[in-house]
Amino acid sequence: MSQTHVAERPPAPDDARGPRTTRQWVILAVAAVVLAALCLVAGRWQWNRYESREAEIDLIENNWSAPAVPVDEILPGPGAVVPDSDVWRPVELEGHYVTDATVLLRNRPVAGRNGYHVLVPFEARLPDGQELVLVVNRGTVPLGRDARGPDAVPDAPSGDVTVVVSLRADEPPSDRGAQPGQVQAISTAQVLAAGPDGAGWAEGRTVGAYGALRSEQPAPDVALATLPKPDTDPGSHLSYAFQWAIFALGAVGGYIVLWRRERGALRGENVSAGDLLLASGEATDGEGVRARKAPKERRRSAEDEEDALIESQLR
Repeated sequence: MSQTHVAERPPAPDDARGPRTTRQWVILAVAAVVLAALCLVAGRWQWNRYESREAEIDLIENNWSAPAVPVDEILPGPGAVVPDSDVWRPVELEGHYVTDATVLLRNRPVAGRNGYHVLVPFEARLPDGQELVLVVNRGTVPLGRDARGPDAVPDAPSGDVTVVVSLRADEPPSDRGAQPGQVQAISTAQVLAAGPDGAGWAEGRTVGAYGALRSEQPAPDVALATLPKPDTDPGSHLSYAFQWAIFALGAVGGYIVLWRRERGALRGENVSAGDLLLASGEATDGEGVRARKAPKERRRSAEDEEDALIESQLR
């Protein structure tokens, strides 16, 4: 007695899960919106940094190459503060250096090289007879053998000197300590206070600015390493802003793609089981048990017929 062998129904996988609930879709939607919002905030911050940097570069390029003007056109007297629009503007001063009040600025590398900036107060005479004291950054000297100070600091020119400097806004005072005669920021009050005689001698004659040396006449006996042109590299803020925008789109787009895929899978479940089994080469018996569909009989070729004829003659 022959028995018909049928394939057993495969067990349902343990990790099979149903479609997501409405609550789960709402949670995913909220997460996607929050993530996109955070990305847009970060992108906006980078965009603001980009715009600020572009404005700074425009200011440098416009003012750095401008002709030098007398200092009183921008700083008319003691107590004046350099306007934002005139930062990096070259000005000319006539007067003399107060070399006894020389102070060193530490922890300010230039072009990747460590050293000290040499800060020397300059007493300038104005056309109206007033005097003002402006701290001048004359350049840099290398580290010394023990790294606590330079081995030597060349003297500034003595006597009457004409200097051209680029005006910079006074830096905020630093709360970090330093060796005697050294400072951590170019703040006029701190620089003058760090000198041997303190800041009393310049009281009432200072301004809210300092100068980065461009030239001085007469030239010093030993020149310092000159200060470089300010950096005009725009940085990566613009590309970062676009990257954050793409991340925001990706968060929303990922949610949409996930939703459409699951909706497509649910539409596929509406196809009848029999059609799916027939399409895969399987069928069910009367009890609904899945069985392999019998393969179709292959059409006999001429070679098959010839082989069958030879076998019949041999019999």
